[in-house]
Amino acid sequence: MNLWTTATASDEKRRNATVAILPIGSMEQHGPHLPLTTDTIVASAIASALADRYPTLLLPPVTISCSHEHAAWKGTVSISSSTLHAIITDVQTSLRHQGIDRLVLVNGHGGNYVLSNSQLELKHHQRLS
Repeated sequence: MNLWTTATASDEKRRNATVAILPIGSMEQHGPHLPLTTDTIVASAIASALADRYPTLLLPPVTISCSHEHAAWKGTVSISSSTLHAIITDVQTSLRHQGIDRLVLVNGHGGNYVLSNSQLELKHHQRLS
């Protein structure tokens, strides 16, 4: 598995990676029968399958995201769209310093509409850098 939390600094695959995958889910209600992190579990499964098939590195998931529409239900934890954008921007900047110039986002939650804006802004920033 290509999970960074189990990789070492000298791991050959990590040293040569140029693409990282970041699963993004949420922590919100999904009825009485599913876990609060259902969206994170789904995004992580998809990201893991991609990392197993392609030469990429799988980052740990962002579990708390934009779930304000579920605020009335207990267990929901949410952050602002600007915070989610800042997390993604900071992750990409950190990866660039390590020579990883591409970040694939696997979104598991419909409320994370900010991700499309984040991608456009990150591409614009890359052209200016």
